[in-house]
Amino acid sequence: MPDLFSPYTLKGVTLRNRIAMSPMTMYNSVDGKLDDYHVSYLGARAAGGFGLVFGEQMAITPDGRTTTSCAGIWSDDQIEGHARVCAIVERMGGVPAIQLGHTGRKGSELPPHKGTNAQGTWKQLPPDHEHGWECVGPSAIPYGGGGHIYPVRELSVADIRALHQSYADAAKRALAAGYKWLEMHYAHGYLGASFFSPLANQRTDQYGGSVENRVRFHLEALDAVRAVWPEELPLTMRLGSDDLHPEGVQFEDAIVAIRMMKEHGLDLADLSLGFNTDEMTNPPMNEVGFMLKRANRVREEVGIPVATSWNLGVPANADRAIREELIDLVFLGRPALANPHWPVWAARELQHDDPFHLVPQDWAWWLRNFRGHGPSIGLPPAPPAAEGDKAA
Repeated sequence: MPDLFSPYTLKGVTLRNRIAMSPMTMYNSVDGKLDDYHVSYLGARAAGGFGLVFGEQMAITPDGRTTTSCAGIWSDDQIEGHARVCAIVERMGGVPAIQLGHTGRKGSELPPHKGTNAQGTWKQLPPDHEHGWECVGPSAIPYGGGGHIYPVRELSVADIRALHQSYADAAKRALAAGYKWLEMHYAHGYLGASFFSPLANQRTDQYGGSVENRVRFHLEALDAVRAVWPEELPLTMRLGSDDLHPEGVQFEDAIVAIRMMKEHGLDLADLSLGFNTDEMTNPPMNEVGFMLKRANRVREEVGIPVATSWNLGVPANADRAIREELIDLVFLGRPALANPHWPVWAARELQHDDPFHLVPQDWAWWLRNFRGHGPSIGLPPAPPAAEGDKAA
């Protein structure tokens, strides 16, 4: 029976454990580039024991960013920064992963800590602003929520084909930089999510209407990336599997879509919500592990490995999700920001025999040979062992 610290192999890549740092936007890029900030921040998470380490959604085009300070991989001169991140993550024992995407209707924003509108939500810049740009989507429908009010240009079929080429070009750059795992971002109200949702996609051509048509954008993007991404390296995606709205994406739609994606070379499904509207019915944001049942249904019914996040930052809850084989990987976003050594802390909480095996060998030697006052080592004392709770 696997647990949170069991190695995990997908295709030709083996992770040292089942703990992934989820992509988290940091608003710290200039011209879309990664720099010392990202090397330090992501290297620290790899050193802290995360098996799989993502940076943030990397925009495939300049207008695919969320804000003026988001990262991307649309240009060859961005490869160097990505290569530095890959090198430090691998040196610290993790597997470097990249998430490719385009924010679609939710772009042209100021970073949230730099400006809000009168309603206190993120401030979208108009297209004619010196730092703004025209947002695009499957249909000319602004997101509306969160102050996203400016016109959206409907993508033509030629535009869609160009975006698929941009995905492929970005994947080539990701490979050149040294990434070993590639995820497509089809969730959170961004472009892939909006193509999948009837709330955003009201097209009448081959990209709109039925579930099969609404997932066509995703399948063609997968095909474009799969053609240039090595077969031995994982190709995964994060899907907005439910809009929590009666007129939006229903979870049954996701089952159909993921089954089709599997046929197009998808290796793992990372389940999240659609966020194509702020008008959600009974949003479960405070419920522990609320995506686990949905993810497990995909695992059982589609027969594909799955991952998810959302309120799994308590070690016992994350470990249980793996031990009960509900999911294959646990993705942690905010917990990874709050505690770069979350895996080490989790190992102590779960009574692992050697929590410090997760940090680099030189650090581990010092920590295993601590001769001082135990609680002063810098981590909370490990709780008393309970019968049957010890992790191997």
